[in-house]
Amino acid sequence: MLYAIYATDVDNSLPQRLAARPAHLARLELLKSQGRLILAGPLPAVDSNDPGPAGFTGSLIVAEFESLLAAQQWADADPYRAAGVYASVLVKPFKLVLP
Repeated sequence: MLYAIYATDVDNSLPQRLAARPAHLARLELLKSQGRLILAGPLPAVDSNDPGPAGFTGSLIVAEFESLLAAQQWADADPYRAAGVYASVLVKPFKLVLP
């Protein structure tokens, strides 16, 4: 089943994000190589694809996991969590309708 992982950043998270980004992306690349990643990306703090020093306010990931528990465990092990980027992470079942 698909699950949406919606994470909200702590204030001024950009330095922590940049430091943990390679490890974070490596985990996403693994999901992608397994055909389980639907989409992933950060939420810019301003209305721009490149928010510069404004940074980001969170992340959204939609991926396939065997259960809600497995999705939660995967999210809890994210390098951004360990680096203190995320203030909170919400994991919910997701049903893809379109496209």
